Amino acid sequence: MPVVFVSHGAPDALLKSADTLACWQSLGKLIPKPAAILVISAHWEATDATVSQAVQPATLHDFSGFSPELYQIQYPAPGAPVLAGQAAALLSAAGINTKSHPDRGLDHGAWVPLSVMYPDADVPVAQLSLVAHESPATHSAIGRALAPLREEGVLIIATGSITHNFSWLDWHASEQKAPDHRASTFADWIANHLSDQAALLDYRRAPYGAEAHPHDDHILPLFVAIGAAKGDTPTRYQPNFTYGSLSMDAYLWRGPVTG
Repeated sequence: MPVVFVSHGAPDALLKSADTLACWQSLGKLIPKPAAILVISAHWEATDATVSQAVQPATLHDFSGFSPELYQIQYPAPGAPVLAGQAAALLSAAGINTKSHPDRGLDHGAWVPLSVMYPDADVPVAQLSLVAHESPATHSAIGRALAPLREEGVLIIATGSITHNFSWLDWHASEQKAPDHRASTFADWIANHLSDQAALLDYRRAPYGAEAHPHDDHILPLFVAIGAAKGDTPTRYQPNFTYGSLSMDAYLWRGPVTG
């Protein structure tokens, strides 16, 4: 199976970002239907790599200040506790401290893009946390440890953001407006260095790298995806920026491994 990274954007991408929705729909149709999905979102961090064993994950509305309509959306995909156990075993075998959570639901970083890619909610989903205060290199190692799941028909989806600086946001910007040059410069740098592991691990030295991510949380899922891709060649998808500076870039690594 392939590996996917998507920039999930603000929750209201579901209501107002037609370009992003078209990208996610396209990815859902392009990828063979997986046996299960392992999703890694920027919105779950834990002290150890933690997998959710939820049999029926709740839809977490872990945001505030958005349209009431968003709080009514449910994504009732079944859980994948067997997959969660497999992921935990692979991580433990790689020397990565691992825990399980009995019933953690899907945060908006997970269910927002999944609800567009797989709107029937008929693919079992397990979620894996980021590891708080750990480096891009550690998260790349997590991805490498998980790569064998691809051979079992598991789609690994990492969701975060290529740019994530709230001070750059223009809440009134249309998607047709030219994006903030700092955000577009960094997004292009990522695209041009995606196969250069050494440069990526030191991304904060890139043009506007430190400013694009005052905190690492939203870029760390990208490193999980890169690790899981195991050197496969990525394809870049470029929906319009949202709110003037949120890159909605997505990457697909199709690779030689097919499910």
